[in-house]
Amino acid sequence: MFTGIIEELGTVERIGGGSLVIGAKKVLTDVQVGDSISVNGICLTVTSFDSRHFTADVMPETVRRTSLAELRQGSPVNLERALTLSSRLGGHIVSGHIDGTGTIVSLKEEGNAILMKVAAEPAILRGIVEKGSVALDGISLTVAAVTDTDFTVSLIPHSREVTNLGTKKKGSLLNIENDIIGKYIEKMMQGAYLPEAEQKKEKAAASKLTRAFLLENGF
Repeated sequence: MFTGIIEELGTVERIGGGSLVIGAKKVLTDVQVGDSISVNGICLTVTSFDSRHFTADVMPETVRRTSLAELRQGSPVNLERALTLSSRLGGHIVSGHIDGTGTIVSLKEEGNAILMKVAAEPAILRGIVEKGSVALDGISLTVAAVTDTDFTVSLIPHSREVTNLGTKKKGSLLNIENDIIGKYIEKMMQGAYLPEAEQKKEKAAASKLTRAFLLENGF
């Protein structure tokens, strides 16, 4: 589990053959084999390390779901160690399990900020709400606006300086993780939490967890 607050920018040293080697400093200070490190928002397990690098295995499923295939030697990547019980939750709860990717369609200056518009699939946009949280390449950001085809976040100078967002441009691919709380709520509203036998019984009827039910019970 992570917070979406990036600790440092690492550098891809080698990628291929089912593994990824990242050059880093801060995240290596207390690392152990088996630890989880978020790399551009992807939760990866450390399989080996030394004083300047760590290695993680990468599954084909991870490559299919994320922007890992676009990484090259020298690419900057956002790094964050797993959350501890004594950590401040400065961002939001981020699992490191990517829902899909989005493409930057525009970058527009607004005062000291940059409005970044990202196009995404309907399945992802369904879970994104205005003023809610979203993780882009592992960075916890607040949604400024949402449409049927895209959503917008506002980037302060600090975010661009300490993450890889400063290198992004129109057409760049981003890993997207929707708010995990919203995903659980959506699934329960669909009645998908029911055992298979009960799902069959409820197939012809709407889920009992409705807006009217929630209002009647004080939600």
